Amino acid sequence: MDRDVKALAALLAVAGVAHFVKPEPFEQMVPRALPRRRELVHASGVVEVACAALLAHHRTRRAGGLAAAGLLVGVFPANLQMTADVLRSRRASPVLKAGVVGRLPLQVPLVRTALKASRGAR
Repeated sequence: MDRDVKALAALLAVAGVAHFVKPEPFEQMVPRALPRRRELVHASGVVEVACAALLAHHRTRRAGGLAAAGLLVGVFPANLQMTADVLRSRRASPVLKAGVVGRLPLQVPLVRTALKASRGAR
């Protein structure tokens, strides 16, 4: 398995588990218009872990790459919500504000890696 795909699988696995261990930060990212935040956080955690597992095996890597790309695009509104909240906060440091803004474009290489995994699968 390609190093980038391994890293993506690890990132998804760790993030997915974090949705259950410490769901509160993820709940704050859920766009306000959506109900049942805790359930959405848990569901996205399950999907992240499932994507990681699918990416880990060559027979399921195509599905895992496609699912991971869809997930990464699907959670982007939550990243935008977090960015908007942090930028509005008077308590957030300039470093945190720069970090959340700088994090947004990083979604592009993650999606690209997921799509690469889906194409490179046997």
